[in-house]
Amino acid sequence: MPEETAGSGQSGSGRSGNKGPSGGGRRRGDRSSGPGPVPPPEAARRPPFPAVRLLYAIGFAVVAWFVFWITLILALVQFVVVAINGKVNEELKSFTVNLIQYLWELLAFITFVRDEQPFPIGPFPRNG
Repeated sequence: MPEETAGSGQSGSGRSGNKGPSGGGRRRGDRSSGPGPVPPPEAARRPPFPAVRLLYAIGFAVVAWFVFWITLILALVQFVVVAINGKVNEELKSFTVNLIQYLWELLAFITFVRDEQPFPIGPFPRNG
């Protein structure tokens, strides 16, 4: 008859893996896990990908690129006007301010800073 040592971790009872009263394994009547996974509540679900907004953002990015270059050209024109007349053209200045505001609205929509769509879907900004 083989002798068991105290440190071998095996007992002669034939049970392996039983770790006392807590069980270690699943017992009858243990209902800690339900019949299946529970779906997340409505608030925890992710919203769908904003594909339409992505398309608008790409279109508005192209418009923003043109507006940026137009603004730089108007700045050059304003330098020429100042060089010739010695003073700033107020109408050109007012239009440039509106154009810069429009550029900000375009970039704000593209970067999710604001949700209102800029011109031509929304109103053109007015310097007021």
